Amino acid sequence: MVAWLSLCLGLCLSFVKQARKNIDVILPGYTHLQPAQPTLLAQHLLAYANMFKRDAERIRDSLKRVRVSPLGAAALCGSPYPLDPLSVARELGFDGIYANSMDAVSDRDFALEAQFIGAVIQTHISRFCEEIIIWANPSFGFVRLPDAFSTGSSIMPQKKNPDAAELARGKCGRVYGNLIALLTLMKGLPLSYNKDMQEDKEGFFDTDETVSSSLKIMRAFLDALEFNADKMLAACKTGYLNATEFADYLAEKGLPFREAHKITGQAVALAESLGKGLEDLDLEAMKKIHASIEEDIYKRLSPEACVSRRQTPGCASPASVRRQLADFDEWLAGS
Repeated sequence: MVAWLSLCLGLCLSFVKQARKNIDVILPGYTHLQPAQPTLLAQHLLAYANMFKRDAERIRDSLKRVRVSPLGAAALCGSPYPLDPLSVARELGFDGIYANSMDAVSDRDFALEAQFIGAVIQTHISRFCEEIIIWANPSFGFVRLPDAFSTGSSIMPQKKNPDAAELARGKCGRVYGNLIALLTLMKGLPLSYNKDMQEDKEGFFDTDETVSSSLKIMRAFLDALEFNADKMLAACKTGYLNATEFADYLAEKGLPFREAHKITGQAVALAESLGKGLEDLDLEAMKKIHASIEEDIYKRLSPEACVSRRQTPGCASPASVRRQLADFDEWLAGS
């Protein structure tokens, strides 16, 4: 897990670098994979950075519990010889020794905890890969896949398949399987040692190798990834992502948000029937929907305005994202 810690920190650094490089890029934010509100690509990338930050912190926290030496527990009841388990533990880099000899020989929590953390890490990798697979589809066109991490088709010369992302996504199954196998192995074992525990190693080593290689590949993949800012911004023009800002505008005029929500729905229905965006409706048509709407509504409906007006901590506004980047710089420097 110490290796995982270093790799998670490296991946966090790559997400931060890409976020800083693309700090002004706006893209559609989604819920239910449907267009929701404009956001910043940097905010999106920093969401993943936070996932791997938690993974790093999870590893650090776990190491406090798992660096325990079982030397001296013998078969189950301890040893009659004048051993000094603590001095040996220190020499080997353990943080301490067991508190109970029977627990020492029958405990596999260290392996379970490591495999759980590995499963969470692989989940976060898989989520990012899924997003890249979607974004690489020409229907989105949000990313340009690096040649080194994609392949062509055996019969379709136009294809550029996101194989690296698909393989990393697929690795989740084996990592989850290793965790479930060990949980199942341990659930029915009485104290203390049982030969069943010989089965604890293969899955553990496989998870270690799988998570390590996935983290390494994902960092190189992310570093080489290119984002299509024009396609992302253009996608903000469809799906009425500024509808929430329209409703907020009405709420600021004194309407209960429930009523503002309903009126905005009417505006969206009108725009949709005309094949226009909300920002393209003329003022007269808007005033027929509600008399409180004024010329200043148009200043609120651009993707840039929608993003910049966010105010809560950790939000998607440019100022907030810059604070998040500064916080990550400080955390990485201390890690």
